[in-house]
Amino acid sequence: MEADAVSEGGAMAEERPPRLVDYFVVAGLAGNGAPIPEETWVPEPSGPLRPSRPAEPITDVAVIARALGEEVPQGYTCIQASAGGHPLEFSAGLLGGTQPVICYRRGRDKPPLVELGVLYEGKERPKPGFQVLDTTPYSHSANLAPPGPGHPRTYLTYRRAAEGAGLHALGITDLCLVLPSKGEGTPHTYCRLPRNLNPGMWGPAVYLCFKVGLAKANTLVYEAELLGRYPEEDNEAFPLPESVPVFCLPMGATIECWPSQTKYPVPVFSTFVLTGAAGDKVYGAALQFYEAFPRARLSERQARALGLLSAVERGRALGGRAVRSRRAIAVLSHWPAFPAFRAFLTFLYRYSVSGPHRLPLEAHISHFIHNVPFPSPQRPRILVQMSPYDNLLLCQPVSSPLPLSGASFLQLLQSLGPELAVTLLMAVLTEHKLLVHSLRPDLLTSVCEALVSMIFPLHWQCPYIPLCPLVLADVLSAPVPFIVGIHSSYFDLHDPPADVICVDLDTNTLFQTEEKKLLSPRTLPRRPYKVLLATLTTLYQQLDQTYTGPEEEASLEFLLTDYEAVCGRRARLEREVQGAFLRFMTCLLKGYRDFLRPLTQAPSEGARDVDNLFYLQGFLKSRERSSHKLYSQLLHTQMFSQFIEECSFGSARHAALEFFDSCVDKVHPEQEKPETAPLVELEELSGSELTVFITPPEEPPAPEGSESTPQYCYDGFPELRAELFESPQEQPGALPVPGPSRSAPSSPAPRRTKQEMKVAQRMAQKSATVPELWARCLLGHCYGLWFLCLPAYVRSAPSRVRALHTAYHVLREMESRKVVLPDEVCYRVLMQLCSYYGQPVLSVRVMLEMRRAGIVPNTITYGYYNKAVLESKWPSGTPGGRLRWAKLRNVVLGAAQFRQPLRDRQRRQQQQQQQQVSAHQEAGSSQTESYLERPSPTRPLQRQTTWAGRSLRDPASPTGRLVKSGSLGSARGAQPTVEAGVAHKMPPDLPPPARRSPMESLLRPRERPGSTASESSASLGSEWDLSESSLSSLSLRRSSERLSDTPGSLQPPSLEILLSSCSLCRACDSLVYDEEIMAGWAPDDSNLNTTCPFCACPFVPLLSVQTLDSRPSAPSPNPAPAGASSSKDAPVPGGPGPVLSDRRLCLALDEPQLCNGHTGGASRRVESGAWAYLSPLVLRKELESLVENEGSEVLALPELPAAHPIIFWNLLWYFQRLRLPSILPGLVLASCDGPPPPQLAQAPSPWLTPDPASVQVRLLWDVLTPDPSSCPPLYVLWRVHSQIPQRVVWPGPVPACLSLALLESVLRHVGLNEVHKAVGLLLETLGPPPAGLHLQRGIYREILFLTMAAMGKDHVDIVAFDKKYKSAFNKLASSMGKEELRQRRAQMPTTKAIDCRKCFGAPLEC
Repeated sequence: MEADAVSEGGAMAEERPPRLVDYFVVAGLAGNGAPIPEETWVPEPSGPLRPSRPAEPITDVAVIARALGEEVPQGYTCIQASAGGHPLEFSAGLLGGTQPVICYRRGRDKPPLVELGVLYEGKERPKPGFQVLDTTPYSHSANLAPPGPGHPRTYLTYRRAAEGAGLHALGITDLCLVLPSKGEGTPHTYCRLPRNLNPGMWGPAVYLCFKVGLAKANTLVYEAELLGRYPEEDNEAFPLPESVPVFCLPMGATIECWPSQTKYPVPVFSTFVLTGAAGDKVYGAALQFYEAFPRARLSERQARALGLLSAVERGRALGGRAVRSRRAIAVLSHWPAFPAFRAFLTFLYRYSVSGPHRLPLEAHISHFIHNVPFPSPQRPRILVQMSPYDNLLLCQPVSSPLPLSGASFLQLLQSLGPELAVTLLMAVLTEHKLLVHSLRPDLLTSVCEALVSMIFPLHWQCPYIPLCPLVLADVLSAPVPFIVGIHSSYFDLHDPPADVICVDLDTNTLFQTEEKKLLSPRTLPRRPYKVLLATLTTLYQQLDQTYTGPEEEASLEFLLTDYEAVCGRRARLEREVQGAFLRFMTCLLKGYRDFLRPLTQAPSEGARDVDNLFYLQGFLKSRERSSHKLYSQLLHTQMFSQFIEECSFGSARHAALEFFDSCVDKVHPEQEKPETAPLVELEELSGSELTVFITPPEEPPAPEGSESTPQYCYDGFPELRAELFESPQEQPGALPVPGPSRSAPSSPAPRRTKQEMKVAQRMAQKSATVPELWARCLLGHCYGLWFLCLPAYVRSAPSRVRALHTAYHVLREMESRKVVLPDEVCYRVLMQLCSYYGQPVLSVRVMLEMRRAGIVPNTITYGYYNKAVLESKWPSGTPGGRLRWAKLRNVVLGAAQFRQPLRDRQRRQQQQQQQQVSAHQEAGSSQTESYLERPSPTRPLQRQTTWAGRSLRDPASPTGRLVKSGSLGSARGAQPTVEAGVAHKMPPDLPPPARRSPMESLLRPRERPGSTASESSASLGSEWDLSESSLSSLSLRRSSERLSDTPGSLQPPSLEILLSSCSLCRACDSLVYDEEIMAGWAPDDSNLNTTCPFCACPFVPLLSVQTLDSRPSAPSPNPAPAGASSSKDAPVPGGPGPVLSDRRLCLALDEPQLCNGHTGGASRRVESGAWAYLSPLVLRKELESLVENEGSEVLALPELPAAHPIIFWNLLWYFQRLRLPSILPGLVLASCDGPPPPQLAQAPSPWLTPDPASVQVRLLWDVLTPDPSSCPPLYVLWRVHSQIPQRVVWPGPVPACLSLALLESVLRHVGLNEVHKAVGLLLETLGPPPAGLHLQRGIYREILFLTMAAMGKDHVDIVAFDKKYKSAFNKLASSMGKEELRQRRAQMPTTKAIDCRKCFGAPLEC
């Protein structure tokens, strides 16, 4: 059974998933027909202007041999000098040299060249698609190498664009040659061929470089404007930024003149990221395309600039020209689902250029925004059918503790390679100015996102623009570090600034100046750097196998069959690359928490400075000496300062930082190989294979008897019309529109992060295999439950400061009990409450206790601690004065302690003198006065002398000592009293016992005067469980302090609550007790089952609840306690009533009508119920969900028992079991009284702090109500024979074989340490199954309960009894066999069950 089975009526409904898309926008030139402004928009130059570039691409390249008299062909340009101006002469001065020269030609008469190469003949073959330039235009050899043996023949190769590529195809726009021996480097944005054109021994090395770009002419550039948007109203949480249009068209809205026959180019997809003031990211995706532009909107000057008018003949229009403008459509979202955005925008573009259609374009836009959600665990796959031929698939992203981003580490590695990727990592760590550029705008965002993600847990604090529009290009001149991505065509106009590091993603090159040169990779930590480079190199070689063609990916069959397999391979490589960078960062910062400086004093100015929060020099000295230069720069960066501040004071990234700390603990920087286990452990996605289909928008119904005709036809992307958008409503197949959450705000302190939940789950699984650890694990979760309820307890306490100190003492008690805490929530909650209620000194004490316990606080706990110290108001006055007063107080107290023995001796001497003077007085009176005057700080509790269950004191004895009588009949004429601060007589009509104790002659309990035992034998005599009574535990109290010294404490409670966890296994009809249930729980926070120790069958244990209300009935009807049903077994006057757990209370009641445990005149309302008994692991998960959804205030409401009975009664059971203070008993009283009056709504709740005597909670070991069809337990028969009052009379018959003689024989064998004979006697009496008697309790449980009922719980050492029983079991197993003993349920509890009983305290009452 899963944990969902315990969800109750108040559980929160499933929240609606968030939308995938927030806004749809259209950007471009205003289309209202107004003339275009004369002034074109040109960005301000952020660098030196470059000379104007030729407008036409290179279409041909040739080699001529000048030594053979060849001339440069017409239309060709000859390269005569290097890029630095040095003359070029191949094979100059060599005999037989041809002096080759490279020439090129520009034009648009054929497709341009897109790539060049160098071929060494005989050593390699030409690449596919390349042509070899082996002859000159004059049919001579085009070999570039000098003549002579040993030199391979060297030829140029080229690849041409495909036919019909169009005007906007990328092509080579420039060529140059460089001489490295002259200090020349590759020009910016150029690609250098790796082959030397002069491989001979003579002459310098020469390398060919070429530049790829868009060669366009006749273009006007304007700033983009917002042409349309949907929805029209801004979202309050996320208003539409005004700068969206310029990001949709980063190179501006252009007007271009093309030849009439030119085809429209393929739309260009681009992505961008907008960062809010709070650091949150908004992801955008845009599709740029061209549309026809009317000439009438152009002025004469603009037409002449576009080449539409003749420059020679004024005003004459040139034919064969077409005017086009660039426009963009885009979506904005909080999710980086770029592939889905690309498919949707492409569908809209195709829809606008085709038709006619039955539905308007606006219907598809509104349908997609309102009805397509982001995938969730409940809906892991969403297939959106946009049309009968267009669809897209959305899959739930892999759940990872790392922040979600639009990064693509695969594209980063594929574009840059391993070595350059590591170089950029160093540039980002040292906060350099970084400029990334490419001709592919969609690549810029994914690579820049990867650059800022690879430095996790550090967070880039400086300007960050992954796709920078030209209007914002002045950021390149900013005097601060930045990461900016820009289109490579920007460098056709400007050179980059000198202090900027440029990275060309198209050519895989990095450009940097000498004054801003990066540190050498040798400054990185040696072994982590070596492991990182080796891992990236291995993954770089696997990239080619992960991609498929775009046509194949667009098919529906691929989406439904191979999509997950292909995407799975990509995702695996993506995680491995990200994991490699994560491991390097963990090695780089390993041990940083040891150098954090917690605040321990009142804060002063500069408390938030990094020097006060982190020991920089100590951390630097702990690193390798070769890496000090890198660390010196890293430690003074803005992002490291922010990282230390987030670690010290907490932030919204606390879960991610806590995950990083767990990674730090896993890595070993000294290793030469990475760890086998991955650092990023992905959560298992929902096992549901559910695929939600989103159908297309419904077409409007056609009139009867006619077919609907298409009425929407577009000649380009239309202007959006508001009346055509569909209203947001749920449609068939669609998911509900996300709405506001109903969950109440709750503090994040009690919440466990996913990482903490994983660690707790692993600890539980590990502890389940070790019995002692399992018990401590359950105990730790129980204390975690109490601290989750601590805010409500402190808020309801009369003195909140005292309540906080009570919680502090609970922490101390946890440490003394060596509790294994699965997380730090206990400390975190207390620290937050100290901050809220202004107790910083207590926060410091909690931190010291945490360190004393050997717990290193994680990021979340450490942040709450520092907040409590920094933001709380410290007590006024100098600490020196308080210290001196404390010393003086200690001196006075010490002197008083030394004087106390002298006073005692003086008082005793005075008493002796008084006895001598008053010797003539009556002896009894004198001795009584002497006894009353004698100081007794702690009065000894009276012990019984018989197993029958009564303690007697001889009234004739002057000092009130115990009487060693052989039976209760010897004291028949006496009036027994109890020595526990109470001296009330028993009622005279109490019937004396008819017979003496049956086993007194065999086993006489040894007398222990002055015993302070908390339980007596009578506590075993009246319940169906072995547990001790406990008054409402609103304060920590010991069992010996339950009885006050005033007679008023003997008043019966107004409300008595009985709880029992003893559950019946239906499979074998056996009772399973509390410690056995605990031992059978699984280490799973979603499993309600336990395992039966007899038949090994799983079943859900139940927690039985019974409330007995003695208060007079109110005139108005009162609601019953949560889920309780009226019981027909309510005791009647004169019948057996509930008996209190301590025998002394039964014998010393001063109210005659309560001597038998029942009320004489007023009836008690009895209500019963049973709820699932949850493991602390399951209960904690449910309680966290309740607090998360409804806030911690719900734990102090009187409606809690009725709204969440399972959680409430389980919490009450555990808190009472561990004697922890709580407000839960008061809530039971309040739930019976109903809600408070409205005028008292704001007043302190009286039900949260009731009189301790008004509510009594008793935890029972056995069942509350016996099963009349089963055999009675032996300890009940013993009480019947001993005439001890019981809470419930045995309702069924008693077998004749279970006689008093049998019970006495069993006790005799136990008393003589012959437990094996007692077990054998019982087995013989019961007979073999199935014909013999069937006891619901095992043999071990029957003998133990009988012994405790006869001797008293204080006189039974359960540990010694377990040893005797284990020895007896082994002795019987040699003759009967262990299997037969197990079948007859004679085995003892498992080691795990015994450890649970020891760990959770003394046995309960029975």
